[in-house]
Amino acid sequence: MAHDLPALLYVAAGILFILALRGLSSPETARSGNRFGVIGMGVAVLTTLFILQRHHLGVWAMVIGGVALGAVPGAYIARRVQMTQMPELVAAFHSLVGLAAVLIAWAAFLAPQAFGIGEPGGIKMASVLEMSLGVAIGAITFTGSIIAFLKLSGRMSGKPILLPARHVINIALGFVLVLLIGMLMFDVQSPIVFFLLTLVALALGFLLIIPIGGADMPVVISMLNSYSGWAAAALGFTLHNMALIITGALVGSSGAILSYIMCKGMNRSFISVILGGFGGEVAAAAGAIEQRPVKQGSADDAAFIMKNAGKVIVVPGYGMAVAQAQHALKELADTLKKNGVEVKYAIHPVAGRMPGHMNVLLAEAQVPYDEVFELEDVNNEFRTADVAFVIGANDVTNPAAKTDKTSPIYGMPILDVENAKTVLFIKRSMASGYAGVENELFFRPNTMMLFGDAKKMTEEIVKAMH
Repeated sequence: MAHDLPALLYVAAGILFILALRGLSSPETARSGNRFGVIGMGVAVLTTLFILQRHHLGVWAMVIGGVALGAVPGAYIARRVQMTQMPELVAAFHSLVGLAAVLIAWAAFLAPQAFGIGEPGGIKMASVLEMSLGVAIGAITFTGSIIAFLKLSGRMSGKPILLPARHVINIALGFVLVLLIGMLMFDVQSPIVFFLLTLVALALGFLLIIPIGGADMPVVISMLNSYSGWAAAALGFTLHNMALIITGALVGSSGAILSYIMCKGMNRSFISVILGGFGGEVAAAAGAIEQRPVKQGSADDAAFIMKNAGKVIVVPGYGMAVAQAQHALKELADTLKKNGVEVKYAIHPVAGRMPGHMNVLLAEAQVPYDEVFELEDVNNEFRTADVAFVIGANDVTNPAAKTDKTSPIYGMPILDVENAKTVLFIKRSMASGYAGVENELFFRPNTMMLFGDAKKMTEEIVKAMH
C-alpha cells in the first residue's frame, strides 16, 4: 500500500489541477479554481518530498533550497508587479519553464544512471526520444518567451520583424531538429549532437516569434504556455514522475485549446500560429498614416450624452489597464444605472495583452459578472445602443479589419462599436494601437474623441454627472 501511495497522491493532485482549470474557465469560479490549483501543487510537492525521504537528508535540503530559491523572488515579484505588467510577467515565467526543461534534459543526458534510464549500451531509446523532445520544445519555449517578453514590455518593437526567406530557414531548422533527434536515437548519443539540438531549437524559438506583431501577441502567450506544458510532459516520462506528466499534459492541451479558440476569434489559422510569423506579410504592406480631422469632446459633453442615453455598452481595452481606470469605470457605470441607463460590458477575446486580461481587471473592480459579455454574445447589440463607450480599446474596434486587406488585422472579428448611435472614445492621443494601425473609427461622424488619461477622464465624466 505504501508503494502505491505516491501514485494515488499524484492522481489526486491531477484531479485538483483539472478542477483548477475548470474553475479558471469562468470569472465567477476563478478564485476557487486558483485554490484547487494551489492545493494540488502542494500535494504534488509534498508527495515528491515523501518519495525522497528514503534518500540522504542532503537531497531534501537541495529540494527545499530549490523551492526557497524560486519562492522568495516569486513572492517579491508577485507583490510588486502591476496588472499592466502581467502579460510580460507570464511570458517571463514561460521562459523559465522552458529553461527548466532544457536543464533537466541535459542533466538526464549527462547522468542517465542517476535517473534510472541508463543501460549497458548507453541510454534507453525511449528515454532519448523523451529527452530530445523535452530539450527541443523547452528551448523553443525559452527563446520564444524571451522575445514575447521583450515585445510586451516595450523593450522591443511590437511591429513584425520580417527576416528574408524566414519560412525557408524555419523549415530547414525543423528538418535539422528531426535529423539530430534521429542521430541521437540511433547510437550517436554524443553531447555534441545534443548540444547542436539545443542550439538549433533555441534559434528556432527566436525565429518563430520575432516576426509576430503585437496584435497577435495574446495568441503567442497561450501557445507558448502550451509548449511549456508539452516540454514538461515529455520530461515527466524521463523522470518517471506521474505528476509532471499529468500537469504537463493538462497545461499543453489547455493551452492549445485556448490558442485554437483565440485563433478562431481572430480569424487566424491555427497551423500558422504553430509555424510562427502569421500576419507578418500584410503588416509589412501597411501604408503611411494620413492626418485627418476628428470630432473632439469634453467630459461635460460625454456626461450629457450618457445621462440621456437608454443603453450604454462599455468596451474596455489596454488603455484602461495602463491608467488603472477600472474602478473609476465601475463608479461611472453605477452612476448611469442609478439614472436608469442600461449598462453592459463588451470584451474582445484578445483585448489587452493576454487572454482574459480585461475580465481580470473588471473582476478586480467588482463589476457584476452578468454585465460582462464576450464578442459573439454582444456584438449585435451595438445597433440598439445609444452609446458605445470605448476606453482604450484600439485594434479590436478598428473597422479596417473588415475593409483594408493590407492591414495586419484584416479578417480579425472586431467589436462593431461603429454601429452605435454615438461612439465616445477615450485615448491619450491619435497614436496607433499595438498593431501599428490607424483606427478608422476615429474619423467616423458618430465618433467623439475624449483625449486624456483614461482614469482622469472617466472621473471627470462621473463628476460632471452629479
